[in-house]
Amino acid sequence: MFKRVAAVSMATLMAGAVFAGCGNNASSSSTDSKTDSSAASSDTKSTGTGKVYWLNFKPEIDETLQELAKTYTEKTGVDVKVTTAASGTYFQTLTSEMDKSNPPTLFVIGNQQGVKDWGDYALDLKDTAIAKELSTDAYNLTDENGKLVSIGYCYECYGIIANPELVEKAGYKMDDIKNFEGLKKVAEGIHSKADELGFDAFSSSDMDDSSSWRFTGHMANLEYFYEEKAAGKTWTECPATITGEFMPNFKNLYDLCINNSLTDPKDLATGGHDAENEFKTQKAAFFVNGSWEYAAVSEAVPKATMIPYYCGVDGEEKAGLNCGTENCWAVNSKVSEDDQKATIDFMVWLVSDADASKKMVDQLGIMPYKNAPKSSNGFLNDADTYTNNGCYVMDWATNYQPNVDEYRAALVSALNAYNADQSDANWDAVKSAFVDGWATQYKAANAQ
Repeated sequence: MFKRVAAVSMATLMAGAVFAGCGNNASSSSTDSKTDSSAASSDTKSTGTGKVYWLNFKPEIDETLQELAKTYTEKTGVDVKVTTAASGTYFQTLTSEMDKSNPPTLFVIGNQQGVKDWGDYALDLKDTAIAKELSTDAYNLTDENGKLVSIGYCYECYGIIANPELVEKAGYKMDDIKNFEGLKKVAEGIHSKADELGFDAFSSSDMDDSSSWRFTGHMANLEYFYEEKAAGKTWTECPATITGEFMPNFKNLYDLCINNSLTDPKDLATGGHDAENEFKTQKAAFFVNGSWEYAAVSEAVPKATMIPYYCGVDGEEKAGLNCGTENCWAVNSKVSEDDQKATIDFMVWLVSDADASKKMVDQLGIMPYKNAPKSSNGFLNDADTYTNNGCYVMDWATNYQPNVDEYRAALVSALNAYNADQSDANWDAVKSAFVDGWATQYKAANAQ
């Protein structure tokens, strides 16, 4: 899950930590997992010459994959085996399985470190049948030569969760919020008459461990992402330094959150405010969080929707949500062409067959494929709508925070001082924690 994984070292993350879910709940992948389970029995006869062996990354979907593998074999005669690595052991299992005489034909390469380590084992997926099924290339991973090493098969998102009914009750419309100027007008308008309305603009932005990651991890991403965008190149490894060019934009949104809220900024340091419940009980119109909150809030706020991190950047009317994944398919380049074709055919079936793709989406939340059904998760559908409307995806550049525990701890300390006294000097300390702190922790992480 994002919060938990982001709290470990970057080296551990890049070694293959499982991004099974997000937020501050227990990981859904802690369910019973199978370390070697096959959908096709040993006496299954394939009518073709190719076979499929999927080394699965997500323990929580093992049961569904076993059912789908069995169904596909019954329909086509193609032998499909699914082996699911125990949680936290994927790359150890992959190393072991790749050394065997019948290695996986389908496996996961989920980040740039994986591209470096396993790219030679990956077929170039450019122009393949499965690549043509994609609805976006935002979750694809390529190597330094442009080879399409792996493609995302699901993703998560975060941004600002909004209650349209409260926005309208305050005299505004969601269509009024297309950029920071619109968001600011609505939020400040709600806050100015909160007593009259019976609700405020933003839920609490606590800085204790249960909440601070929403700002020092997630919201911090807007600064990193726009640095990437301005440079015209997405990060593929942790940069040694950042410029802080978009700190004024981070400040725009952060100030709006803490100064138009149920809770006085001076009271944020110790926590104790339940931001989720504040939103669910309709005490606040906006809640900074992610797609993993949909089940928790949608029953109480059925029209809840998610909007981007509007922060005053030029052209942000075309901004989408912060979306990312480490769940990316790779096809083994070392197996036979028949096995490669059988594997790609199986992948296409998973994302395009009505029944199969529905089962996949029900488990994964959303799949970035043209013929996959819509998700039942409204926030993920919001992300998909932005993308389909030509909006840019804000990738998870925040994953590259160096020495993440120490880096974020310094951000929390600086933000707490600023929350207590919003002086220029205290904001300068926040900027220093962002920018100078990055360089310091990069050196520490790389023993420089």
